[in-house]
Amino acid sequence: MNTKLKGDIAEQAATLQALKHGWGVLKPVGDRLPYDLVFDINGFLVKVQVKSAWLDKIRNNYVVDNRRTKTNRRSMRRDTYNLSDFNFALVYILDIDIFYIFPVSIFISYASEIHLIETDKRQRKPRSAEFRNAWQLMLQWAAYEETYMRIPVKVGEASSGGNPEPSSKVLTLEKA
Repeated sequence: MNTKLKGDIAEQAATLQALKHGWGVLKPVGDRLPYDLVFDINGFLVKVQVKSAWLDKIRNNYVVDNRRTKTNRRSMRRDTYNLSDFNFALVYILDIDIFYIFPVSIFISYASEIHLIETDKRQRKPRSAEFRNAWQLMLQWAAYEETYMRIPVKVGEASSGGNPEPSSKVLTLEKA
């Protein structure tokens, strides 16, 4: 099975999980954006990058590359993701039908690969274990966005020359 097919299967599995949670799913047209899907969670749009993990038989763990890969007929180029590229990375392990749900800040904090250990023989849990099937992270993020979206600020409040406008006027700031 080639990597493109594995990626398509992972995206469909992510879509199915989102639908099971009652979320809307949007699929961008084309393949040029830094995210693969958008979930509508209670009216908040969450950009999602979907990755498929493979089994490293020597180490007996699953591995996913956390870099962006751009390919054409002549070359393959890898680059790092940025915090603004997406909100969550969903890493799918096809063999056992499991997702790891990483906030973008955690996902890009790893070096070039993330190793996912699916065995109970370890003395301590790996760093990635807390993200195994952690769908609630996306719900918490959407709830946080709902309460954070609008912060009232009085006009002129931050200026040193006093308040040039009556204090009854209020601006609303949107989160960038």
